[in-house]
Amino acid sequence: MNPKAREIIVDLKCYLEYLKGIGIETVPFSETRSALPHSSASALSQMTPTLEEIRQELGDCRRCKLHRTRRTIVFGEGNRKAKLMFIGEGPGYDEDVQGRPFVGKAGQLLTKIIESIHLRREEVYIANVIKCRPPQNRNPEPDEIECCHPFLLKQIRTIQPQIICALGTFAAQTLLKTDAKITALRGRFYDLAGMKVLPTYHPAYLLRNPERKREVWEDMKKVSECMVGERKTAQPMGDNRR
Repeated sequence: MNPKAREIIVDLKCYLEYLKGIGIETVPFSETRSALPHSSASALSQMTPTLEEIRQELGDCRRCKLHRTRRTIVFGEGNRKAKLMFIGEGPGYDEDVQGRPFVGKAGQLLTKIIESIHLRREEVYIANVIKCRPPQNRNPEPDEIECCHPFLLKQIRTIQPQIICALGTFAAQTLLKTDAKITALRGRFYDLAGMKVLPTYHPAYLLRNPERKREVWEDMKKVSECMVGERKTAQPMGDNRR
């Protein structure tokens, strides 16, 4: 198969995954076009790639302008069968250097947040809305989010977490398709294709506003109580001011 045809197939698969992720199960065809045979359409809808396959499809991604300034692609890491998935905004400086999500100061706080409900980083999965660091850590732009979103949805579908914790405004708005502010969204569960999404504040925001940690602690208690099989009593995060 030539590279152009392969690229078209990858883009089509990503777009179909995107549609499925937002709840669109069927795509209307005009009467002048023939639909896929039922068996083919069924097989396509049931395809679940591995994380390795998703990473391979992402490749040395140049789908948006962020490839010009990034050092590394930060795909995500953790338990591929995690019940709990954390999704942030995008890589920062440390993440761009190491190629891993949440390894800077905000990442250290996220680790403490995870441990506060008696889990380890290795037991959850951590990813971001975008895979490349924006220059000077600026906010991701709509076209950048659009390019990365199909790959994030494929990660979510492959992992099938019970709960997704959306960290900050961009993660919550992207997953829930809303313009509402994080202050209005946090603390409640929302549905995403049968999975629960709970928005809360981003750890980087907590470093600047430590008085908000209590609210995140309340959110994490809800996560802990909701998780199937979770019977342990969570412990407060503590102050962790830096």
